[in-house]
Amino acid sequence: MPVPWSAPPADEAPQPGARDGAALAFRITAGGRALGTVLVGREGVAQVPEAVASLIEDFVRRLGLAVGAARAYTRQATISRILQRGLLPSKVAEIPGVTSALVYEPSDDGVVGGDFYDIFPCPGDRWCFVLGDVQGSGPEAAVVTGLARPWLRLLSREGFGVGEVLDRLNRLLLDDAMEAAEAAALMVAAAGGRQLHDGSQSRFLSLLYGEVVPLPGGGVRCTVVSAGHPLPLLLRPDGSVHPAAEPQVLLGVVEDVAYESQTFDLEPGDTLLCVTDGVTERRSGPLMFDDGDGLARVLAGCAGLPADATAERIRRAVHEFAEQPPDDDVALLVLHAD
Repeated sequence: MPVPWSAPPADEAPQPGARDGAALAFRITAGGRALGTVLVGREGVAQVPEAVASLIEDFVRRLGLAVGAARAYTRQATISRILQRGLLPSKVAEIPGVTSALVYEPSDDGVVGGDFYDIFPCPGDRWCFVLGDVQGSGPEAAVVTGLARPWLRLLSREGFGVGEVLDRLNRLLLDDAMEAAEAAALMVAAAGGRQLHDGSQSRFLSLLYGEVVPLPGGGVRCTVVSAGHPLPLLLRPDGSVHPAAEPQVLLGVVEDVAYESQTFDLEPGDTLLCVTDGVTERRSGPLMFDDGDGLARVLAGCAGLPADATAERIRRAVHEFAEQPPDDDVALLVLHAD
């Protein structure tokens, strides 16, 4: 509410240089805290017109809301940056006989995304790679990411097969122990000024998981499984492209699932492309980037290119598909057999 001010009574002695007029003071508040005061005055009037006072009061109210929203966004962005740094590996392993290239571009919305990746060695001369996407974003999705990546490393190093790793990860995501982690995520969300909501949606996880074993004569043997994730694409040196896995159900949805893996050889000159839906579902009006096998067409033009050049060409094609920047995380992994 405004605090009115007007000139002193006529019987009081005027101060040197004083003039008649009226003023209103409006307190700026955000989140119940006073941030300052807006003082508006006019010379030569007994009072500020009511319509003008209402207009200024509404402006100051909106100013307080804008400041509060900006502060909440800054808190959330800070939390997201901290979470993002802790959830992604500082570096990925190098696979013998394979050149890898990685592109990871989180969406610029100030909220931690659900995409994650990893490449790591395992006993028995094996290397594993992961590209995942938690449904949702923010602290709730970050909790699932923060658990899924170390769980995958642990299960892989215990010697389970590729399909068995996803079987066990699926059961972990459905386990009641996730409730405690989700409760912690809601506390983080509250600290960042976000509205609390049920985090069960964030248990849903699309995942591409693979195992690579070098072959004596060159190249590597790949075993992959895709759980509700865009299928990996295999590019041969002649420019032919075909999916390297079969589609299967998301993780964290159905309890009794037996995930089946597919095995193939990545021979010298072959390229394997793995992406998240930030690539395939990139929109330009009603169209998506992968409509009509758009991703496969771009990949076919990468025959003969090294891994980093292939990754850059795919990244550039995704950005050039629409005028506006991508509104989802963009993540892609390229494996090229030397």
